[in-house]
Amino acid sequence: MRILVTGGCGFIGSHLVDRLIEEMHEVVVVDNLSSGSIENLNIAARFVEIDICDKTISDVFEEFRPELVYHLAAQVDVQKSINMPEFDANVNINGSINILKQCIKYGVNKIVYASSAAIYGNPKKLPINEEFDSKPISYYGLSKYTPENYIKVFSNMNNIKYTILRFANVYGERQSYQGEGGVISIFFNKYLNNETPIIYGDGTQTRDFIYVKDIVSANILAMNKGDNETFNVSTNTPVNIKEVAKKISRITNASIKPVYGPAREGDIKDSYLDNSKMFKQLNWKPSFTIEQGLLETYKKLEFKKTITKELHYVGDSSDYSSI
Repeated sequence: MRILVTGGCGFIGSHLVDRLIEEMHEVVVVDNLSSGSIENLNIAARFVEIDICDKTISDVFEEFRPELVYHLAAQVDVQKSINMPEFDANVNINGSINILKQCIKYGVNKIVYASSAAIYGNPKKLPINEEFDSKPISYYGLSKYTPENYIKVFSNMNNIKYTILRFANVYGERQSYQGEGGVISIFFNKYLNNETPIIYGDGTQTRDFIYVKDIVSANILAMNKGDNETFNVSTNTPVNIKEVAKKISRITNASIKPVYGPAREGDIKDSYLDNSKMFKQLNWKPSFTIEQGLLETYKKLEFKKTITKELHYVGDSSDYSSI
């Protein structure tokens, strides 16, 4: 199948592209590399460096004629959304509309949209199922929810199929530890570099952490299933931030204790998602516990560090051997 992936050089997108290539699909990636990295890109995928807001992205659709679009490109920093709401809305809302317009113009059969648990805000009852009202407490949550409604209306008016996947808190290798990043990638970076991690708030706030490969498997199922439906993709298991820090410190054999800072504006207090609909309709469930996912992440980080050291060593040896 011909598949276009927006944000395919990013954390989640690059893992999805790897899986699509493994399954012998023809893949083109569009990414502006603002947060993604060309190093993440599978060499078997075609790549076009372009912003999803750019109208000339129509040229990519015209040439490649994708049958399916995975739309993962987004502005994902909650604090940036609060400080720069216009920018956040332009990328996440206007960028999504631009992609939808190209899907209609060039006859895409289906779009799979990566939404977020942030759309729910701070619900009074947990776990959160798909029928809960959307009450985002950040501009980011709002800008991820708004395209869901555009997708549904575009589908009704133009007969394009869709699946909306609301991701819980995704973690794993290739996740950025820069800026806000993901708390797990930030903790790993701090502990592996003998630096002190910071917990914002009292650390009792909970999240539903899901390993990136489980997110990928859900996306693969959505290729041919779950038409015109919305699903939570989660572990259905809450873990508090203090406990996550302890687990990572044990895995990395770090003795440094975290320090605590003030809670940040726009951060959700508690969140975990009911994934029963995904299980019943798509027969999907996560394969990794938090412990297994953290260990896999650590192994990949250590492997990358080893390879980098070996490459530096080989480069150094080559230089000296030529003298």
